[in-house]
Amino acid sequence: MALPAWLQPRYRKNVYLFIYYLIQFCGHSWIFTNMTVRFFSFGKDSMVDTFYAIGLVMQLCQSISLLELLHIYVGIESNHLLPRFLQLTERIIILFVVITSQEEVQGKYVVCVLFIFWNLLDMVRYTNSMLSVIGISYAFLTWLSQTLWMPIYPLCVLAEAFAVYQSLPYFESFGTYSTKLPFDLSIYFPYVLKIYLMMLFIGMYFTYSHLYSERRDALSVFPIKKKTL
Repeated sequence: MALPAWLQPRYRKNVYLFIYYLIQFCGHSWIFTNMTVRFFSFGKDSMVDTFYAIGLVMQLCQSISLLELLHIYVGIESNHLLPRFLQLTERIIILFVVITSQEEVQGKYVVCVLFIFWNLLDMVRYTNSMLSVIGISYAFLTWLSQTLWMPIYPLCVLAEAFAVYQSLPYFESFGTYSTKLPFDLSIYFPYVLKIYLMMLFIGMYFTYSHLYSERRDALSVFPIKKKTL
């Protein structure tokens, strides 16, 4: 006797993924709406306190996104673990280590720019993923999801690098995360951030190559009609 549809593992997996993508979509939609309304209401002044207005929701969305590593590991999401790990750790380090830990950085314009870039990419990606789980596929939305990152992702990395650069004087002044170790050893965190800057661009090349390959495979399922003369 066949199991009811709602008891089948595939059905439960799709329901879970749909709920996950829906939560992320709602979170990023709220961020986008909030940033848009605030910009038209307060102009450039809204950019300065972006973190204070939406930082908590962005932290929540980015923290929840770590579940995607578990999704890939257990096989309920088809993706490569390492590239996704690099993308998520980039954001977690920048958001929680660089921005959240330094109040002076939170008021910089680069924070608003970063949030816009992250939000644009995630809104499109989670919308496409949410619809795909329930069997709905739009060629334009798939194309947009697989293409939007091409100009925006490098700009994200540049903005992340600039945020790290702007944070260095504050880490040097306040000694945040710098610590002394036994045997006259110490960890000077600004040096760690400078090393991370180099790794950021190396990781960008690896991630960009993977995303481009993923884009080629995703768009290959849509036939291209050629005109005949």
